[in-house]
Amino acid sequence: MDSGIGLLAATAAVRRLRPDADLVLSLDPAGMPWGPRTPEDLTSRAVSVAEAAAAHAPDALIVGCNTATVHALTTLRTLLEPALPVVGTVPAIKPAAAGGGPVAIWATPATTGSAYQRGLIRDFAGGVPVTEVPCWGLAEAVEHADQTAIDDAVAAAAALTPGDVTTVVLGCTHYELVAERIRAAVQRPGRPPLALHGSAGAVAAQALRRIGARPRPEAPARGAVTVLLNGEQGVLPAPALAYDEGRLLQPVTPAL
Repeated sequence: MDSGIGLLAATAAVRRLRPDADLVLSLDPAGMPWGPRTPEDLTSRAVSVAEAAAAHAPDALIVGCNTATVHALTTLRTLLEPALPVVGTVPAIKPAAAGGGPVAIWATPATTGSAYQRGLIRDFAGGVPVTEVPCWGLAEAVEHADQTAIDDAVAAAAALTPGDVTTVVLGCTHYELVAERIRAAVQRPGRPPLALHGSAGAVAAQALRRIGARPRPEAPARGAVTVLLNGEQGVLPAPALAYDEGRLLQPVTPAL
């Protein structure tokens, strides 16, 4: 679940680990973006999106959004667990800091400088130089697959990223869809290869662990994909197909 196509990164990671899994993608196109909303409004919309997904009796629910995880995860777990395990998405600050840095955390302006993100830096990146980089308009540009706007937003964030950075944390799930464009913009000539840390792989693996399932990337069967748009069955928004992760989920057929 997510407000928009930021959930593609985690969904594609699940697909690669378990090609045979049936997938339900629950989106909130009428309410996205969630970032500028109040925590109370965001939580209300997240609950609606989650309940629409839960009606399809999934084995686990992935909250494929950093902002929704910050504000709504506790509420969602109170409502749905233990019957339905709920897995949140946390910026990969801990593994990024393990490399020694310097680290840049690319995140939405609402998350940058927040008590939540500062707490993660304090808990997991002590002693490592960390720069918080607000990425104005990047999530929205990715959501609409607006290539010019993506280039402009990536360039603006890259200009705010110190030249000695060795690692970038992709602190919004949308950013994972344009990871290589971010790498190309931040990589400096003569510097070691830039490390990028997203959350999708770890989130997918955690979802399988929560339900006691093993990865089966060699599974020959291909699971179905059901898309819910504000609770109603639909198809992936057209911009999703601009990304490898979206194309991996085609064709879309309803899960029974």
